[in-house]
Amino acid sequence: MAIIVDKEQKKKDIALSTKALILSKGISNITIAQIAKAAGIGKGTVYEYFKNKDEIVFELVEILMQEHNEQKEAQLNKLTSTREKVKSFFSFFYVDEDRELREIYKQFTAISLNNPNEYMVSFQTQCYLFYEKWMETIIQEGIEKKELKPEIKDLIMGIFAFAQGSFIMSVTTSAIIDLQQKIDNQIDMLFDFMEK
Repeated sequence: MAIIVDKEQKKKDIALSTKALILSKGISNITIAQIAKAAGIGKGTVYEYFKNKDEIVFELVEILMQEHNEQKEAQLNKLTSTREKVKSFFSFFYVDEDRELREIYKQFTAISLNNPNEYMVSFQTQCYLFYEKWMETIIQEGIEKKELKPEIKDLIMGIFAFAQGSFIMSVTTSAIIDLQQKIDNQIDMLFDFMEK
């Protein structure tokens, strides 16, 4: 009797088994042979599921982001203040519990910038739209609770750009020493201006 393999689960298992290896060495410094060994499979099996190492990082980012989103939603549901929800939303950029996802995401972003393909661009677009919609929902709840002026909705893209830009600057320069303080201060100033 033939063994039936759940190909989607197997693909996830291979990606997850390489997480520690990718975190310790970086995707560009590991081989398919090392990936196969970490996954407990042959090199040929790796190629049955992934065309190259970049696709493994992509799969891993998808898995970890899904887990992150579920945990973040639970955290946000415990908060009552819109200001605190927005701070928590952007805490991904600096909290220790998201460190591994940030490291993997940085590698994915580097791949996307250096060698973009249609699938990666589509994924990045979907992620951006998903997070933008999530932020819009948080802001809209604040407006409905009379915490915020409706005009803040026009600033959502600016909030995103600021937080992401600050993260990139904190990684690529020494200009930002305390990223949490930088983001929280900007959110506080914005909310001080936009609160009713």
